[in-house]
Amino acid sequence: QVQLVESGGGLVQAGGSLRLSCAASGRTFGSYAMGWFRQAPGKEREFVAAVSWSGGNTHYADSVKGRFTISRDNAKNTVYLQMNSLKPEDTAVYYCAARPSPTTTPRAEEYDYWGQGTQVTVSS
Repeated sequence: QVQLVESGGGLVQAGGSLRLSCAASGRTFGSYAMGWFRQAPGKEREFVAAVSWSGGNTHYADSVKGRFTISRDNAKNTVYLQMNSLKPEDTAVYYCAARPSPTTTPRAEEYDYWGQGTQVTVSS
């Protein structure tokens, strides 16, 4: 069982940056691939980024490639999402998720554990 708690969301102007954190409970954090997803009002949840359990492999949605960076610190049981050059269309609730596998996937249904989400609002 893994419990996930996101933090770091907030209100930022377009072009600004935010860093999201996701703290995980449990001693087996290093056994999980981790992902970030987001859901905007009236839209379906969409994949943002994922990182393998070692941190050696990452995967990004085309819409955030070059602007967002996912990373993890297994010693701190934490995964991060650094978001730069934010756009109003990045406004959404951001969720982290854990998958008991070494490899990444953009498929939400393959993640077993989810956090409660953190709101990111980008003003124009």
